Amino acid sequence: MIHSSSPTPSWQIWTRPGWWRKLSISQVIVEILKYFILITLAVSFLLPFFWMATSALKDDSQVYTFPPVWIPRPAHWNNFPDAWNFLPFNLYLFNTVVKYAVPSTIGTVLSSALVAYGFARIRWPGRDILFSICLMTMMVPGQVTLIPLFITFKKMGWVNTYLPLVVPAYFGNAYFIFMLRQFFRTIPLELSDAARIDGASEFAILFHVILPLVRPALAVVALFQFMWTWNDYFGPLIYVNIRPQWTLALGLEHLRNQATQVGTKVLAYPYLMAVSTIITLPIVLLFFFAQRTFIEGITLTGMKG
Repeated sequence: MIHSSSPTPSWQIWTRPGWWRKLSISQVIVEILKYFILITLAVSFLLPFFWMATSALKDDSQVYTFPPVWIPRPAHWNNFPDAWNFLPFNLYLFNTVVKYAVPSTIGTVLSSALVAYGFARIRWPGRDILFSICLMTMMVPGQVTLIPLFITFKKMGWVNTYLPLVVPAYFGNAYFIFMLRQFFRTIPLELSDAARIDGASEFAILFHVILPLVRPALAVVALFQFMWTWNDYFGPLIYVNIRPQWTLALGLEHLRNQATQVGTKVLAYPYLMAVSTIITLPIVLLFFFAQRTFIEGITLTGMKG
C-alpha cells in the first residue's frame, strides 16, 4: 500500500540545521520571494496606522510640509490628552462600551447560539425551510428596512435611546446563526444523546455540553460584533441625536466638523489623528491577543456542511 505524505511546511524546513543543503537554488529563491512578498504586504498594511500615530505627535509646522515628516521632532505627546479632553470623549467611551457594544455583543452571542442550536441539533418540521428564509434575509439591503424601522422605533418612543441599536441584537444575526450552525454540526450527536439519557433538557445540553465546546466560534462572533459596534457610525447617527448620548464615532466626526468650521483645520489634524489612534488601538490589541482563537474559530466553522 502506498502512503501519501503531506509536504513539509516551509517554516519547518527553515528551522532545520543545514536546510539550505536540502533545497535547490530555485526552491530557495521561491521561499525568499514568498517571505519578501509577505513582509512587504504586512508593512503596507501597517503603514497607515503608523502614519496616523506619528501624525498625532506633530504640530502645525509639521502637518503640511513636503517632503512629509514621518517621525516628528520634537514629538508633542501632549496632543493625546489635549485632544481627548477637547470634547467629552470619556462620556462617549462610556456610551460606546456600556450602553452599546457590550449589551449588543452579549445579545448577539446568546440569541445566535440559541437559534443556531435549534437549526443544527434539533429535528422539527420546516427546519430547513426556515433556515433558508433566515439566510435569505442577508440578501435584503439595510437601506430597504431603514425607514420602516425608524418609523416603528419612533412610534415606540425609542428614538434618542440605545434601544433600537441593542434590542434587535437579541433576535439573532443571520450570518452568525449560519456560522454557529456549521460549527455545531461538527460536534458528535452522541454527546447530546448521552445527556438526554441522563435527563438533561435541551437548554442544559446547550449551555453545559455544546457551548463549552464551541468557545472559539463564540469568540469569533463576540469579536466581530464588538468591532462592528465599536466602529458603528451610521446606527447612532440615525437613532441618537442627543449629544450626551453620542458614541466615539459621532464624537470623532464632531471634532472634525467643529475644527473645520472655526477655521483651525491645521490644528485639528494632529488632534484628529490622536483621537483616531486612541480609538483604533483597543481593536488592534484585541485582535492581536485573540488572533489564535479567531483563526481557529474561522477555520473550524467550515469543516462540515
